Amino acid sequence: MRGRAKEAERALEEACLARFGTLRPDGLTPVVRSDNGLIFQSRRFRAACRDYRLRQEFITPSTPEQNGIVERFFRSLKEECVWQHNFHSFTEARAAIIGWIQWYNRTAPSGARLSQSPSIPCATNQTRGLISREHYRLALKNSLAA
Repeated sequence: MRGRAKEAERALEEACLARFGTLRPDGLTPVVRSDNGLIFQSRRFRAACRDYRLRQEFITPSTPEQNGIVERFFRSLKEECVWQHNFHSFTEARAAIIGWIQWYNRTAPSGARLSQSPSIPCATNQTRGLISREHYRLALKNSLAA
């Protein structure tokens, strides 16, 4: 668990740097919304959120619809990438998923964001944005299990 919490912390760092250009954003406190997984409740991850001036928000247990942005991302990843390939190796799956995530972050329009890609910050909601390394790792794990 300690290793996964460290991985999640690194993903949080990368997301802060990509989104805000700094580890400690000024202004409105950004919100990190997640399920109630042990990684997100770990001391290490909670401390990282405090250090980076982020507020944690947890969905109600057993209600994935409250985390719709991430759930929709995983659905799109599966439908548009994972299920379109017959991966023969972890390396092959990783390359395809990385490519799809890069496309998604840079060019894929999102109807809820008025046809802007996720890499364009939404003025009304700073919790949306780039897919982090933790999302990538989960997507890769899920694709190999499918």
